[in-house]
Amino acid sequence: MNIKVDKKLIQERCGSVSLKSGEAFRRADKVKIEEWTNDRCIAVVSTSEDFHVVVTADGTGDFHTSCTCPKLASVKIECQHIAAVLLTIYEKHLSQHDLSEEVFRLFQADKKPTSGSQLHFEKREVVDVAFALKPVVKDKENFLGIELSLNQRVVQDPRKLLHAIKNGKQSDLFDPKVHCFKKEADAVIQHLIDMLDDEKTFFEEIELLPQELILPPSSFRKVASLLQQVEVKMHLNKQAYDGFKLIKEPLFLRFFFTEENANGVVLKVDGLNDLFVFRAYNTVFKDGCFISLDTDDCRRLAELKRMLDASKTNSIPIALNQVQMFVEKVVPGLRKLGKVELDETVAKRFAKTPLVAKLYLDRVKNRLLASIEFQYEQVMINPLDPKENRMNTMVIRDYDKEQIILDLMEDSEFGSTEEGYFLHNEELEYHFLYHVLPKLQRFVQVYATTAIRNRIFRESAKPQIRIRVKKERTNWLEFKFEMDGIPESQIRELLSALEEKRKYYRLNNGSLLSLETREFEEIQRFLQANPVQDEDLEHGLNVPIIKGFKMLDSVKDDAVFSLEESFRQFLEEIRNPTSENIPVPKQVDKILRDYQIHGYKWMKTLAHYGFGGILADDMGLGKTLQSITFILSELSDIRQKKCPALIVTPSSLTYNWLSELKKFAPEIKAIIMDGTRKDREQAFSRLKEVDVVITSYPLLRRDINLYATNLFHTVFFDEAQAFKNPVTQTFRAVKRVKSDYKFALTGTPVENSLEELWSIFHVVFPELFMGLKEYSNLTRKTIARRIRPFMLRRVKEDVLAELPEKIESLESVELLPEQKKLYAAYLAKLRHDTLKHLNKDTLRKNKIRILAGLTRLRQICCHPSLFVNGYKGSSAKFEMLLQLIEESQRSGRRVLIFSQFTKMLELIGRELAYQGLPYFYLDGQTPSEERVERCERFNSGERDFFLISLKAGGTGLNLTGADTVILYDLWWNPAVEEQAADRAHRMGQTQTVQVIKLVARGTIEEKMNELQDKKRHLIEEIIDPGEKVSKALTEEDIREILSI
Repeated sequence: MNIKVDKKLIQERCGSVSLKSGEAFRRADKVKIEEWTNDRCIAVVSTSEDFHVVVTADGTGDFHTSCTCPKLASVKIECQHIAAVLLTIYEKHLSQHDLSEEVFRLFQADKKPTSGSQLHFEKREVVDVAFALKPVVKDKENFLGIELSLNQRVVQDPRKLLHAIKNGKQSDLFDPKVHCFKKEADAVIQHLIDMLDDEKTFFEEIELLPQELILPPSSFRKVASLLQQVEVKMHLNKQAYDGFKLIKEPLFLRFFFTEENANGVVLKVDGLNDLFVFRAYNTVFKDGCFISLDTDDCRRLAELKRMLDASKTNSIPIALNQVQMFVEKVVPGLRKLGKVELDETVAKRFAKTPLVAKLYLDRVKNRLLASIEFQYEQVMINPLDPKENRMNTMVIRDYDKEQIILDLMEDSEFGSTEEGYFLHNEELEYHFLYHVLPKLQRFVQVYATTAIRNRIFRESAKPQIRIRVKKERTNWLEFKFEMDGIPESQIRELLSALEEKRKYYRLNNGSLLSLETREFEEIQRFLQANPVQDEDLEHGLNVPIIKGFKMLDSVKDDAVFSLEESFRQFLEEIRNPTSENIPVPKQVDKILRDYQIHGYKWMKTLAHYGFGGILADDMGLGKTLQSITFILSELSDIRQKKCPALIVTPSSLTYNWLSELKKFAPEIKAIIMDGTRKDREQAFSRLKEVDVVITSYPLLRRDINLYATNLFHTVFFDEAQAFKNPVTQTFRAVKRVKSDYKFALTGTPVENSLEELWSIFHVVFPELFMGLKEYSNLTRKTIARRIRPFMLRRVKEDVLAELPEKIESLESVELLPEQKKLYAAYLAKLRHDTLKHLNKDTLRKNKIRILAGLTRLRQICCHPSLFVNGYKGSSAKFEMLLQLIEESQRSGRRVLIFSQFTKMLELIGRELAYQGLPYFYLDGQTPSEERVERCERFNSGERDFFLISLKAGGTGLNLTGADTVILYDLWWNPAVEEQAADRAHRMGQTQTVQVIKLVARGTIEEKMNELQDKKRHLIEEIIDPGEKVSKALTEEDIREILSI
């Protein structure tokens, strides 16, 4: 097929998750090519269903893909089935073409130029760099010129040098292969290189000298910070200053007003001649320092210096009739540049007095009246009177402050006369009293009459909506609006005004109540999100609890909502169900730990209110046991109604559930729905005779019509992420199951997106959320708040204090079809051969042969490729291990993986390497000193996986850095397994250790596990630690292991 595809492209189009799954499908020979032409490939990917994939070339080198799987619309990347087909195309191309093109593409990346920066281990000569700065005048503006010196030699053309350094090329004074710069100097050099384009653009029409760079304004701040770290000299007026300092501090200029004669005053300026102004950089240079200024201040200072330099004097004469305006307008700006002083005579004539502004407010005949007065000691000014009131003493008025006050009054749309302001409009009056007046109070003294004070609502209480659980109906909530100072008879009108988005409400006493407060805005948002009837506004709104939770989603300010004690108790009962009214079944009372009792009572509480939930405890915390406890507590009700509980689980866990039920609640009558279609239909006819039905997701899909016609007491969906995709057949099937109570069990309720959480809740508690479209518009905060009472998750750290020191669990998996065929063939042959020798005379002679056959069966359980040449399929245990590895990565666990077969460890190691997961490895060939070193490195936190040969690493190692142990295959002697687990579970371990045994169901491994429990002492004698054949292997033992 004429398309170019590689793994990088496949990952870009499909994502890392789909790429990984696609690789697993390809390795397991799940991809079958049905059509292969130059422009098209049609393939079938066989998993639980057959999915058809089409890849079509478009003639431009690109290609288009399609797949029949139900991919989520929100997912923009390609699916795992397309990834599997693209990988197959890639592999076919590799097998058909020379690898030279791939290798060439791998190494064709552009070679980076040799860095001029000094490295940690440097063999090159370090070149001393010095920077010299001096003022340069361009277009009547002052700039900084920069000269460079290398090893005390001035660079004649610094631009040429910088271009050479940028390209890694040799120049007259610098060869990047021989020379280097110190880190600080190289930082300046690199920024000067970046600056070259800015310099060229900024000074485009100005001729530049070759021996100096000119610093453009855009680069000043960055270069200034870097120059402070290197050797710099500033040359100004034939004087040199060492170092570069950029500071922000007063200029220490002195502006002195003195009386010249009766006709005016003189302004003298001291210190201006000591400054050199760089207006382009908003800085001045003084006494070896650059001082940073605001843009306007620097502009004024530059103009002032230019004017005084041109006049060749440091004084400015001011005519008497200009003095007041000069003092009012110019002096405030001068104070930003330095200290302003007035001699005694000038100070007396132009004394500045503070402005005292007064605002008088009254209300007469439904009109708001206002007047303003500006007071400067004895001088009173009415700003509305065009004839300003003056005295003989000249007053320096604060025009800026006066203008602020007048602007605020004008913005309020008052009418005005020379006597004052007036307003005859209630909305404008409200706006002035609540919005403008608070701003005016920062500048004026307010004098208001009683009529004005009564117009403003003064109650300190804030509006609230009280929420309580109704006494008559404990699964309903009541929302009721309350506010102190507001009669209940006016509540409906007030809230109606709020719904109409009015800005205020006039109470019966004439007060104007602002509806623009934070609290009222929150109530308005609540009412908009939850439309209610008029009668509900006055007497309270009653809704079911679940609808009440949804209504609370619109809440952004919790302070507005007052939760009464009844509602708080309801929430506390769900979050911390410690009620003594929920007894723990006596069968498990002494087994359950406190957190498991909490989980059981949480489920009972949800069931009491008719809610569903997700028990999302971390792996190994006993979700199964908590569920069994719930079933025990409901057992009498189950039997009375003749309505069994249903457990839906992955195929690999059905027998685990049955085993756990027999272990903790043997009185429960449980069946597994498996076998032929006829067998299952017959089992359905006896549903009323059992307490618990266990089935798998695949069988539930096949038999959904049978399940949909029956009502179950409770449904537990184990590993509920199985229906995280809402467009799959599994999701549609579980939605049709009917029961009084539903719970999901999963350690990973969200793996890739929040849509998965919606899918699970839509099955176990559909009332909690609306459709997927509405759900996708909710914020994460809203979703988290709504699900909080209905999802219980504990991780190991939460309950560490009461967990046992070591948690042991067994993962039982079903062999893959290709494995089953091989296993059945070898088992039949071994049974045939073994029957010949099962007597006392021949057993001893042929024990080695029998054990070798048993080992072959165990290897098939691990991975048939351990001894079957050319085997291309996968292994059930291997796939389970990959799942555990992925979970451990997400949970931050550190894992020891044991196997007696070193070839199996090599297979695992290759997969970890493929996933980019570093690991340590240890087997019988590892030297003693390396064993210790690798253990110490692992315990120090380096790498998260350690692959260990069971016999080589089962003793003598301290690996307390791990918190998870996976026993990939079983050993005849259970003590060896215990010793392996104790590599992590020993003195110095601060974390709970999880030990996971992988067992292939229905195989020799399952028999071995049963024998370990049934004949522990006998099994220890089958093979001793020295690998010697034991005399204790009897005919009965071999018959039981081989089921003959």
